[in-house]
Amino acid sequence: MNDTSIDGAALLNEVEAFHRRFNVFPTEAAYVAVALWDAHAHLLDCFDSTPRIAFLSPEPGSGKSRALEIVETLVPRPMVAVNASAAALFRSVSGPDGRPTILFDEIDTVFGPKAGDNEELRGFVNAGHRRKGVTYRCVGDSQTVTPFPSFAAVAVAGLGSLPDTIFTRSVIIRMRRRARNEKVESFRARLHEKEGNALRDRLAAWAEQVRGQITDAWPEMPDGISDRPGDVWEPLLAVADAAGGDWPRRAREACTTLVKASQSNDKGSLGIRLLCDLRDHVLIGVDKLPTVAIIDRLNALEDAPWADMGGRPLDNRRLSRMLGEYMTGDNEPVASRNIRTAGGVLKGFFTKDLEDAWARYCPPPTAATSATPLHPRSEPPNL
Repeated sequence: MNDTSIDGAALLNEVEAFHRRFNVFPTEAAYVAVALWDAHAHLLDCFDSTPRIAFLSPEPGSGKSRALEIVETLVPRPMVAVNASAAALFRSVSGPDGRPTILFDEIDTVFGPKAGDNEELRGFVNAGHRRKGVTYRCVGDSQTVTPFPSFAAVAVAGLGSLPDTIFTRSVIIRMRRRARNEKVESFRARLHEKEGNALRDRLAAWAEQVRGQITDAWPEMPDGISDRPGDVWEPLLAVADAAGGDWPRRAREACTTLVKASQSNDKGSLGIRLLCDLRDHVLIGVDKLPTVAIIDRLNALEDAPWADMGGRPLDNRRLSRMLGEYMTGDNEPVASRNIRTAGGVLKGFFTKDLEDAWARYCPPPTAATSATPLHPRSEPPNL
């Protein structure tokens, strides 16, 4: 290594530290993945595909937009695509100024239930993860079918989840509302953009240094990672291997962690109501409760939506799906577990699995909160 060489591992450490100043990500794996993704955007021509990175959360106020703001300072030619038309994106990717890094905030307006007519944008994001990806459009008076290159690094942020075609090609960062003990530095664009841009320029210089090495790289995958998850993570692992230091190990640990944790669901703010009702009316004074008893108590709540959700009461499948969007303190999806009762083993939920979600999403309990659980229509089995 000559005197002008850049230490890739040290540089990625700085990129990670820059994110940590302003972002609270749910796991150490998330910091690793985001730093590697920032770097991979400078090396896009080395790869056959590019993973999308998606900052998703079930509720607003979880730091998704701030995460995109920090990414914006670190990637080449960032293009914030709020309200951008499909035509503008097509022309930007194939334009003379070089391929942009596209940042979509509020991606739920493109893919969510209220998205409306966004088929061209959806097609662009679907096609653009592959180097050979193109989007066809009719151009000119003669309506000539013309292919437009779509290959570009794309970062998105939004509520809920994504269509499977995007979700399975993405590194998913499940953002959470900051807990009261989690502090971050305030991001001031006029001050901190310059710091991020300085790191961006050094990433670009390092990318030129390792471009030949990465072009020919075939990184070793962690055990159990293959097929589409392997395609998603291959560019990031190649970047980590080129950087050296702790990054090859950390990258593979992050890969395993985030692939395992990738699950999709979409429920919106109804989830906070569910969490609060569980805390304030259902699981008071108990450390666990069978699902049948939880549903019975929820459906018995007055002025609550659970007894009539689209003409049907809340059932165990929907309860599990909604709670599965939230995470335990160990960053595992909340899920039912076996509960031993006098009559046998039943599925149910444990209070400790919900405590982290309660602390993050529910307002502090007040004096008006019930001191005893609601009387259900049928008592749960003896525990």
